[in-house]
Amino acid sequence: MEQSVGSLQEQALKRKERLKALKDKKLHGRQEDEEPEKKKALLEETAEERHRELKLRNYTPEDEELKTRQVPKAKPASVEDKVKDQLEAAHPEPIIEEVDLANLAPRKPDWDLKRDVAKKLEKLERRTQRAIAELIRDRLRGTDEELAEVVGAVRMEEGDSD
Repeated sequence: MEQSVGSLQEQALKRKERLKALKDKKLHGRQEDEEPEKKKALLEETAEERHRELKLRNYTPEDEELKTRQVPKAKPASVEDKVKDQLEAAHPEPIIEEVDLANLAPRKPDWDLKRDVAKKLEKLERRTQRAIAELIRDRLRGTDEELAEVVGAVRMEEGDSD
């Protein structure tokens, strides 16, 4: 069951070769007269294209040929400059024209109570007006006699004062 890495790579290359051959047949029709040497040359070229150049970042080689492939050490960027730029970007200059001073003034401490009670006060105000009107009507009905007496008393006083 265990297969070596080399055999797996060989199988993968064979699969890729078959797939490429199928693609070529589709594109160019049937060209069976291709020689196996040409196929091998094409496979070698694709293998070379896939092979990337070796770059040594953390390893210092002793061989002169490998030293040419060593990547120069990176110099870290100044963190202070980046932080300054970010801080400047985070604090834009305030625009005074857009600020509405009415919105900045604090509300009175009981504003929410007044808001919640306003509807109830409207109902009470209507009921109070009705009650006052009713009381006035009752006095006018029940006190017709009293009204006449008051009017008569006022006339007498006027007569006395004349």
